[in-house]
Amino acid sequence: MGIGSGIARITLPEDALDPYVTHEPTRRRLTGPGLPADDDIFTFAALHEAARRGGLRTVADSTADPVRLPADLRDQLVIGALRDPAGTEAGTDTESVLLDGATGEVSTTCFLHDRPDLMDRLPLAPSLRALTDFMAATDEMTARSGRFASYEGRFGPKAVAGMSQRLLALFEEGVDGEIPPFWRMAALIRPLALVAGPPADAALTLDLPARLLDQEFGQGRVVRFEDVDFPAALAHEPTRRFLRETGLPEDGFLFHLDTDVPLPTLAEYYEDERPHVFTADRLPAGSDHLIRLGHLVEDNSLVVDGTTGAILDWNEPDATLYALNTDVSTLAFTLWLLHRERAIDESLAHELTEAAYDHLATTMTQTLSRIDPTGGTEGSRHYWTEMFQDEAGGVL
Repeated sequence: MGIGSGIARITLPEDALDPYVTHEPTRRRLTGPGLPADDDIFTFAALHEAARRGGLRTVADSTADPVRLPADLRDQLVIGALRDPAGTEAGTDTESVLLDGATGEVSTTCFLHDRPDLMDRLPLAPSLRALTDFMAATDEMTARSGRFASYEGRFGPKAVAGMSQRLLALFEEGVDGEIPPFWRMAALIRPLALVAGPPADAALTLDLPARLLDQEFGQGRVVRFEDVDFPAALAHEPTRRFLRETGLPEDGFLFHLDTDVPLPTLAEYYEDERPHVFTADRLPAGSDHLIRLGHLVEDNSLVVDGTTGAILDWNEPDATLYALNTDVSTLAFTLWLLHRERAIDESLAHELTEAAYDHLATTMTQTLSRIDPTGGTEGSRHYWTEMFQDEAGGVL
């Protein structure tokens, strides 16, 4: 069996497929080439466990109240899960990957242990072969290798558009009809992570293409600062230079820049604007070198550490600082990514959000985490991740 550490594929013996997998091409796939043991998007730990214990588990086996499950879900086989932003299979909200043993079709579901009657399936791939082909194409796009090797060293909107079109064409080759929503989102969203390259001097994480923000948000809606706008506490020169030369959008949907006064420190902001809310003794340590750039929704302030350039979320109700972005360049990318996703969705008559919001939230979170892993610590609170997952709030 293809199990154990350090191996590339997971396979199962014939007897581990009985009695559930009757689809012959699927049996050949699982006993032959198998599935990847490691992937950036999925984990097949459930399949690995099935190989070790000698049998697959159904959805009915995996829930405490199988009688309340929809009939079409009970015999679906649990073979894996979508990875969370930290790259692990963790949490009750993680979407599971299912296999239909009779047809070979692959889908996903989110276990609702309190309300199994509300569970449903979303299509993922017509077969395991198609699934592995889609995964391989996405990996090549991300690494700019194989069929995407010609994009090595190329950045900017034109390169992203070319990679997106190429990925869509490869997915279309693997299906008879419509591309499953998850992979359509992958082709439209995941290449966006490659719009910017590393800066020559490595002072910041990204080198955004010239005028990228202006093209996305519109002329006159990107604010560039002058030295007079910076407090002395903003000593991090790469951040000062970025704010002078590239700037930030005045209205980034979930972020609104403060432009009425020179940028205040967090201590100055509360002293001058909200003295009745927080006194100096209740502010975080070092608030005199935390510069407030603007406000996020739900009583959150976006601040930059004037010494290191780290971007933080000051959550007023919690009176706590949380990591938000690595630096101002990844903050700008995040705001651009959000705006770009909304523009793509509107151009498709909201096809992305209406088809499978959970898949879109996962795709957006994983796309951002490739550029900026700040929110990828398991168990940590992260503003952008929470906003992406807020379907009721209509963030995406």
